[in-house]
Amino acid sequence: MGRKLKITVLVDESTVTADDPQFESPHEKTDTEYHVIEALRDIGYKISVVGAINDVGAFVEKLTEHKSDLVFNLTEEFNGDRRLDQGIAGLLELLGLPYTGSGPAALMLCRDKRLCKELLNLHKIRVPGFLSVPVGKTIRVPKNIHWPLVVKPAFEDSSEGISNASVVHDADALTARAKFVHDRWNQAAIAEEYIGGREFYVTVLGNKQLTVLPIRECAFEASEEGGPLMATYRVKWDAEFREKWKIRFGFAELDEKTFKDINRICKKVYRALHLRDYGRIDLRLTPNNKIVVLEANPNPDLAYGEEVAEAAEKAGIHYNEFVDRIVRNALRRYK
Repeated sequence: MGRKLKITVLVDESTVTADDPQFESPHEKTDTEYHVIEALRDIGYKISVVGAINDVGAFVEKLTEHKSDLVFNLTEEFNGDRRLDQGIAGLLELLGLPYTGSGPAALMLCRDKRLCKELLNLHKIRVPGFLSVPVGKTIRVPKNIHWPLVVKPAFEDSSEGISNASVVHDADALTARAKFVHDRWNQAAIAEEYIGGREFYVTVLGNKQLTVLPIRECAFEASEEGGPLMATYRVKWDAEFREKWKIRFGFAELDEKTFKDINRICKKVYRALHLRDYGRIDLRLTPNNKIVVLEANPNPDLAYGEEVAEAAEKAGIHYNEFVDRIVRNALRRYK
């Protein structure tokens, strides 16, 4: 069956190049799109690539003309706005096109960091204390919020807008950083309590039956020497910066109870936020062994060698098999 399936890979328009619109030259490419598309072709699927162009009418024509069995959705934005990724999933729903990954509800809940934390709170899942900082509003910090706070854009991901300067220790610094976020990203900010401890990334696969992959850890070995305290934008995307500050990504060593507790909580988060097929939960383990969920990512980076694929490899799921599992998880939902 797999050899005959036709799959449309849906990508952000900004990733499509004029000289290789079907992503047919993957060698030495580091882009997620090339990795996933090459894996799908290696498996034997018939692949077409569609960019999420701004002309919605033309976009719909491109999606429907291929008559694919499944859309592999790799989009993260529409017209340059990450807040509209849920609209793409909604469009696929309206067109009746089966697709991989989470639906509009999960994308909305996870995209808005404030709404996400409010919902997890209702499910008795520990999250940092936080306050919303809308544009143009006076900031009032409740007495039950503890300094320092981390100020970040409410709707971005991939650590965009997060740096060492995001950590603030008083009201003046909070106001200044919030204004920076408002002006730079034209959106509300969220200010959440900084949580000390170990930082983990937990990948979950599946729908009815959930599989938690081996837990990844980001270790900040030089944090006491003035290095980063958390996964800033440079930590995630600048290898030289990580080397300078002795930041290491690896697999977490945990006692059995803590491992089971993290597994249980991450599955609870996954279901509470309506994630589908795959997702990643980011959390911290405090020095007194409290598990605090920082964020949930419904469309984490699937590139070969990145956190999710590395966790799958550790579990014995090689890259092509991992990509194929996402396809089959999605197809089962539509059966």
